[in-house]
Amino acid sequence: MNQVNEHNQDDVQPNPPIFNLPNVILLFLLVMVVVQVVRDVLLNDQQNITLIINGAFITQRYLFSFSEQNLAYFTSPVTYSFIHGGYGHLAVNSLWLAAFGAVVARRLGAFRFVIFWVLSAIASVAFFAALNWGEAIPVVGASGVVSALMGAAARFAFPLGGRFVREKAHFLPCQSFADVLQNRTVLVYLGFWFGISLLPALGFGTSGDASSVAWEAHIGGFLFGFLFFNLFDHKDW
Repeated sequence: MNQVNEHNQDDVQPNPPIFNLPNVILLFLLVMVVVQVVRDVLLNDQQNITLIINGAFITQRYLFSFSEQNLAYFTSPVTYSFIHGGYGHLAVNSLWLAAFGAVVARRLGAFRFVIFWVLSAIASVAFFAALNWGEAIPVVGASGVVSALMGAAARFAFPLGGRFVREKAHFLPCQSFADVLQNRTVLVYLGFWFGISLLPALGFGTSGDASSVAWEAHIGGFLFGFLFFNLFDHKDW
Protein backbone atom coordinates (compact mmCIF):
# COMPACT_ATOMS: atom_id res chain seq x y z
CA MET A 1 0.00 0.00 0.00
CA ASN A 2 2.84 2.39 0.86
CA GLN A 3 4.51 1.64 -2.48
CA VAL A 4 1.35 2.58 -4.34
CA ASN A 5 1.09 5.85 -2.45
CA GLU A 6 4.71 6.72 -3.15
CA HIS A 7 4.28 5.99 -6.82
CA ASN A 8 1.15 8.13 -6.98
CA GLN A 9 2.89 11.02 -5.27
CA ASP A 10 5.74 10.87 -7.78
CA ASP A 11 3.22 11.05 -10.59
CA VAL A 12 1.70 14.31 -9.36
CA GLN A 13 2.40 17.18 -11.74
CA PRO A 14 4.72 19.80 -10.18
CA ASN A 15 2.42 22.62 -11.29
CA PRO A 16 -1.11 21.21 -11.69
CA PRO A 17 -3.94 23.44 -12.91
CA ILE A 18 -5.53 25.55 -10.18
CA PHE A 19 -9.00 24.32 -11.15
CA ASN A 20 -8.04 20.65 -11.41
CA LEU A 21 -10.94 19.65 -9.14
CA PRO A 22 -12.56 16.23 -8.61
CA ASN A 23 -15.74 15.71 -10.62
CA VAL A 24 -17.91 15.46 -7.50
CA ILE A 25 -16.71 18.92 -6.38
CA LEU A 26 -17.42 20.36 -9.83
CA LEU A 27 -20.89 18.81 -9.73
CA PHE A 28 -21.75 20.28 -6.34
CA LEU A 29 -20.40 23.67 -7.38
CA LEU A 30 -22.54 23.53 -10.51
CA VAL A 31 -25.66 22.66 -8.52
CA MET A 32 -25.11 25.60 -6.15
CA VAL A 33 -24.54 28.02 -9.03
CA VAL A 34 -27.59 26.77 -10.93
CA VAL A 35 -29.79 27.14 -7.85
CA GLN A 36 -28.64 30.75 -7.37
CA VAL A 37 -29.08 31.65 -11.04
CA VAL A 38 -32.55 30.09 -11.15
CA ARG A 39 -33.55 32.05 -8.06
CA ASP A 40 -32.34 35.33 -9.55
CA VAL A 41 -33.42 34.87 -13.15
CA LEU A 42 -36.44 32.59 -13.25
CA LEU A 43 -38.25 32.91 -9.91
CA ASN A 44 -40.37 35.81 -8.77
CA ASP A 45 -40.46 37.02 -5.16
CA GLN A 46 -43.24 34.67 -4.09
CA GLN A 47 -41.57 31.68 -5.70
CA ASN A 48 -38.31 32.59 -3.98
CA ILE A 49 -40.07 32.70 -0.63
CA THR A 50 -41.60 29.31 -1.31
CA LEU A 51 -38.20 27.89 -2.20
CA ILE A 52 -36.68 29.24 1.02
CA ILE A 53 -39.53 27.90 3.14
CA ASN A 54 -39.18 24.44 1.63
CA GLY A 55 -35.44 24.33 1.00
CA ALA A 56 -33.93 26.13 3.98
CA PHE A 57 -33.49 24.52 7.37
CA ILE A 58 -35.89 26.12 9.87
CA THR A 59 -36.02 24.70 13.37
CA GLN A 60 -39.54 26.01 13.90
CA ARG A 61 -40.70 23.48 11.32
CA TYR A 62 -40.11 20.70 13.84
CA LEU A 63 -42.44 22.16 16.44
CA PHE A 64 -45.34 20.85 14.40
CA SER A 65 -46.32 17.24 13.82
CA PHE A 66 -45.34 15.45 10.66
CA SER A 67 -48.98 15.29 9.57
CA GLU A 68 -48.85 19.06 9.13
CA GLN A 69 -45.64 18.96 7.08
CA ASN A 70 -44.52 18.29 3.54
CA LEU A 71 -41.40 16.56 2.21
CA ALA A 72 -39.24 19.47 3.41
CA TYR A 73 -39.53 17.99 6.91
CA PHE A 74 -37.02 15.36 5.76
CA THR A 75 -35.16 17.04 2.90
CA SER A 76 -34.43 20.54 4.24
CA PRO A 77 -31.60 19.37 6.58
CA VAL A 78 -29.65 18.71 3.37
CA THR A 79 -31.16 20.94 0.67
CA TYR A 80 -30.33 24.10 2.62
CA SER A 81 -26.66 23.49 1.84
CA PHE A 82 -27.24 24.17 -1.87
CA ILE A 83 -29.08 27.48 -1.35
CA HIS A 84 -27.22 30.74 -0.72
CA GLY A 85 -28.08 34.26 0.31
CA GLY A 86 -26.51 35.83 -2.76
CA TYR A 87 -23.56 35.62 -5.12
CA GLY A 88 -21.13 36.86 -2.48
CA HIS A 89 -22.19 34.14 -0.07
CA LEU A 90 -21.99 31.60 -2.88
CA ALA A 91 -18.54 32.79 -3.99
CA VAL A 92 -17.02 32.51 -0.51
CA ASN A 93 -18.38 29.01 0.06
CA SER A 94 -17.36 27.93 -3.43
CA LEU A 95 -13.77 29.03 -2.86
CA TRP A 96 -13.52 27.22 0.46
CA LEU A 97 -15.21 24.15 -1.03
CA ALA A 98 -12.68 24.08 -3.86
CA ALA A 99 -9.80 24.47 -1.40
CA PHE A 100 -10.78 21.96 1.28
CA GLY A 101 -13.40 19.86 -0.47
CA ALA A 102 -11.02 18.82 -3.23
CA VAL A 103 -8.44 17.23 -0.94
CA VAL A 104 -11.14 15.39 1.03
CA ALA A 105 -12.91 14.26 -2.16
CA ARG A 106 -9.67 12.87 -3.58
CA ARG A 107 -9.13 10.98 -0.36
CA LEU A 108 -12.65 9.56 0.04
CA GLY A 109 -13.79 9.16 -3.56
CA ALA A 110 -17.14 10.37 -4.90
CA PHE A 111 -19.39 7.85 -3.12
CA ARG A 112 -18.03 8.42 0.38
CA PHE A 113 -17.78 12.16 -0.27
CA VAL A 114 -21.51 12.39 -1.04
CA ILE A 115 -22.32 10.47 2.15
CA PHE A 116 -20.00 12.76 4.08
CA TRP A 117 -21.72 15.83 2.59
CA VAL A 118 -25.20 14.62 3.54
CA LEU A 119 -24.28 13.65 7.10
CA SER A 120 -22.20 16.75 7.75
CA ALA A 121 -25.05 18.95 6.49
CA ILE A 122 -27.39 17.24 8.95
CA ALA A 123 -24.87 17.44 11.79
CA SER A 124 -24.31 21.16 11.17
CA VAL A 125 -27.95 22.12 11.49
CA ALA A 126 -28.50 19.64 14.33
CA PHE A 127 -25.95 21.62 16.36
CA PHE A 128 -27.62 24.85 15.25
CA ALA A 129 -31.04 23.51 16.24
CA ALA A 130 -29.79 22.44 19.67
CA LEU A 131 -28.90 26.07 20.42
CA ASN A 132 -31.80 27.71 18.55
CA TRP A 133 -34.70 25.32 19.02
CA GLY A 134 -38.03 26.65 17.79
CA GLU A 135 -36.58 29.71 16.06
CA ALA A 136 -37.89 30.84 12.69
CA ILE A 137 -34.37 31.58 11.43
CA PRO A 138 -33.81 30.08 7.95
CA VAL A 139 -30.37 28.52 7.60
CA VAL A 140 -28.96 28.38 4.06
CA GLY A 141 -25.55 27.83 2.52
CA ALA A 142 -22.81 25.24 2.38
CA SER A 143 -20.81 26.84 5.21
CA GLY A 144 -21.56 24.02 7.65
CA VAL A 145 -20.47 21.38 5.17
CA VAL A 146 -17.38 23.38 4.22
CA SER A 147 -16.55 23.61 7.92
CA ALA A 148 -16.87 19.82 8.18
CA LEU A 149 -14.51 19.45 5.24
CA MET A 150 -12.04 21.77 6.94
CA GLY A 151 -12.30 19.66 10.09
CA ALA A 152 -11.73 16.49 8.08
CA ALA A 153 -8.71 17.99 6.30
CA ALA A 154 -7.19 18.90 9.66
CA ARG A 155 -6.99 15.17 10.45
CA PHE A 156 -4.67 14.26 7.57
CA ALA A 157 -3.74 17.09 5.20
CA PHE A 158 -1.12 18.79 7.39
CA PRO A 159 1.95 16.59 7.97
CA LEU A 160 3.59 16.51 11.38
CA GLY A 161 6.84 17.60 9.77
CA GLY A 162 6.84 19.65 6.59
CA ARG A 163 4.48 21.94 4.78
CA PHE A 164 1.03 21.49 3.31
CA VAL A 165 1.16 20.36 -0.34
CA ARG A 166 -2.28 20.47 -1.92
CA GLU A 167 -1.54 17.91 -4.66
CA LYS A 168 -0.16 15.28 -2.24
CA ALA A 169 -2.15 15.92 0.94
CA HIS A 170 -4.71 13.17 0.31
CA PHE A 171 -1.98 10.50 0.47
CA LEU A 172 -1.03 11.32 4.06
CA PRO A 173 -2.11 9.03 6.94
CA CYS A 174 -4.99 10.03 9.19
CA GLN A 175 -3.59 11.48 12.40
CA SER A 176 -4.79 10.49 15.85
CA PHE A 177 -6.15 13.17 18.15
CA ALA A 178 -2.89 12.95 20.11
CA ASP A 179 -0.90 13.62 16.94
CA VAL A 180 -3.15 16.52 16.00
CA LEU A 181 -2.57 18.11 19.41
CA GLN A 182 1.18 17.94 18.75
CA ASN A 183 0.92 19.36 15.24
CA ARG A 184 1.62 23.07 15.49
CA THR A 185 0.40 23.75 11.96
CA VAL A 186 -2.98 22.18 12.75
CA LEU A 187 -3.25 23.95 16.10
CA VAL A 188 -2.62 27.35 14.51
CA TYR A 189 -5.08 26.49 11.76
CA LEU A 190 -7.73 25.37 14.30
CA GLY A 191 -7.22 28.44 16.46
CA PHE A 192 -7.56 30.77 13.51
CA TRP A 193 -10.63 28.99 12.19
CA PHE A 194 -12.45 28.89 15.54
CA GLY A 195 -11.62 32.53 16.11
CA ILE A 196 -13.09 33.55 12.78
CA SER A 197 -16.17 31.37 13.30
CA LEU A 198 -16.89 32.74 16.75
CA LEU A 199 -16.67 36.40 15.76
CA PRO A 200 -20.35 36.49 14.69
CA ALA A 201 -21.35 35.15 18.11
CA LEU A 202 -19.63 38.18 19.63
CA GLY A 203 -21.40 40.56 17.25
CA PHE A 204 -18.51 41.21 14.85
CA GLY A 205 -19.33 41.39 11.15
CA THR A 206 -23.06 40.92 11.68
CA SER A 207 -24.29 44.52 12.07
CA GLY A 208 -25.19 43.65 15.64
CA ASP A 209 -27.33 40.69 14.61
CA ALA A 210 -25.44 37.49 15.41
CA SER A 211 -28.41 35.43 14.26
CA SER A 212 -27.77 36.57 10.67
CA VAL A 213 -24.71 34.28 10.57
CA ALA A 214 -25.29 30.65 11.55
CA TRP A 215 -22.00 30.32 13.41
CA GLU A 216 -23.46 27.40 15.36
CA ALA A 217 -23.76 25.42 12.13
CA HIS A 218 -20.11 26.21 11.36
CA ILE A 219 -19.01 24.86 14.73
CA GLY A 220 -21.25 21.81 14.46
CA GLY A 221 -19.97 21.00 10.99
CA PHE A 222 -16.35 21.39 11.97
CA LEU A 223 -16.71 19.15 15.03
CA PHE A 224 -18.41 16.49 12.91
CA GLY A 225 -15.65 16.47 10.30
CA PHE A 226 -12.85 16.62 12.83
CA LEU A 227 -14.19 14.00 15.25
CA PHE A 228 -15.71 11.51 12.84
CA PHE A 229 -13.59 11.71 9.70
CA ASN A 230 -11.88 8.40 10.47
CA LEU A 231 -15.25 6.63 10.14
CA PHE A 232 -15.29 7.58 6.44
CA ASP A 233 -11.62 6.87 5.88
CA HIS A 234 -11.75 3.06 5.79
CA LYS A 235 -9.78 1.59 2.91
CA ASP A 236 -12.09 -1.40 2.45
CA TRP A 237 -15.15 0.53 1.30
